[in-house]
Amino acid sequence: MKKTIIGSIVGGIIIFLWQFLSHTVLNLHKGAEQYTPKQDSILAYLQSKDLAPGHYLLPMLPEGSTMGDYASFTEANEGKPWARLSYYASRSGDMTTPMIRGLLTNILMVALVIWLLGRMSRASWSDILLGSLVIGLSGFMNFPYTSHIWYPAGNIRADLIDALVMWLGLGIWLGWWLRRHQAP
Repeated sequence: MKKTIIGSIVGGIIIFLWQFLSHTVLNLHKGAEQYTPKQDSILAYLQSKDLAPGHYLLPMLPEGSTMGDYASFTEANEGKPWARLSYYASRSGDMTTPMIRGLLTNILMVALVIWLLGRMSRASWSDILLGSLVIGLSGFMNFPYTSHIWYPAGNIRADLIDALVMWLGLGIWLGWWLRRHQAP
């Protein structure tokens, strides 16, 4: 139990620290958070339209459209501009709650990884390291990359770097920690 608790807390902190560095000091995700001098007028326009908070794909057909509607829509919009929009009704400057939730999520995630890696009998340091990398790269391919295939994002390289660095760091830590506490 001690092995899992300490391993999870330290591993969660390793991932949390990389996420912090990636999004702040290193600013790897700037491609997904670009500035436009038109932001005030765009936000004022969206607010004037009484848009419900949510995520939108523009243009998009309304729910209940037929397959024929989709075929016509696709043909009519080929080569034209499109956008993905996330709209929120208000912004909060509170960083404490998201940071606590993020750290706790990371700790739980590492606990699950430790549980999974613990199912490997007498895993070597390299088995644990490679197992961590496989989990991280699988997660990257499952969400950021698959999403990028359909909706190209400006930060896909940053997501890949995050996956490699976080899970490599976690694998190094867990390889040392778990092997140290492995039954002889």
